[in-house]
Amino acid sequence: MFCLFSKVSTEKLQPIRRSAQFFSDRLEKLDISLLIETFLVTIAAILAIMAFSKNFFPGDAWFVAPGILVGAAIIPTVIKKRKFSGIGFSVSRIRHSLVVLGWTCVVVFPSLFAGLWLLGYYGLSLPLRPILPEGQSLACWILYQFLYVAVAEEVFFRGYVQGNVLRLLSVTGLSHFGLQQWISITLSAAFFAAAHIIVGGQIISILTFVPGLILGWLFVRTGSLLAPILFHGLANICYFLIAAAIV
Repeated sequence: MFCLFSKVSTEKLQPIRRSAQFFSDRLEKLDISLLIETFLVTIAAILAIMAFSKNFFPGDAWFVAPGILVGAAIIPTVIKKRKFSGIGFSVSRIRHSLVVLGWTCVVVFPSLFAGLWLLGYYGLSLPLRPILPEGQSLACWILYQFLYVAVAEEVFFRGYVQGNVLRLLSVTGLSHFGLQQWISITLSAAFFAAAHIIVGGQIISILTFVPGLILGWLFVRTGSLLAPILFHGLANICYFLIAAAIV
């Protein structure tokens, strides 16, 4: 009877042992150096933006911050000879990206307008007040949002951070139901929000986590940076115009 019990117990333990061995094998394949690099590069980029924009070149912060982000994304990728996420300029990729982008805007922007209108209607202050930089025209500001802010932040947070997270997760076997994609979306959005909180010095900037989720989803849904870049610029401009009209 004791032998029978031992045999049954051993058989029940077999799936657990196989699962433990599976995850052990996957963990051994993780590129720890890539994980450490991504974390350190992100911290270094944030600190560099704060130092250069506030201490060394405060008047040129509009140019310094995007340059640091692009450099932080491209330089380690080139040094390690890794393939960087493409912008997506093929005809089929552009068409697909624009379709997904269009439907996303149809869903998100009316919701954004409704939320901001309700805040204004009940006399509540907006979470992030629209401020046009002194001496800068609206046209120049809009151009800046697309060419500098949207491109730089998407190249870094989606192309570099989220791209690296996807590389790390690709060996873990967590692909069922797109689990690795959603983990990458969540982590990139968390990095995105944390950077805005640290650089801006306002805890309310945690709200950027929500658009970070949308941007991360656009990245994995279209397989390129084109849709996130366009949506990022459009979202910033749309928020500014709606908020300015309400205020």
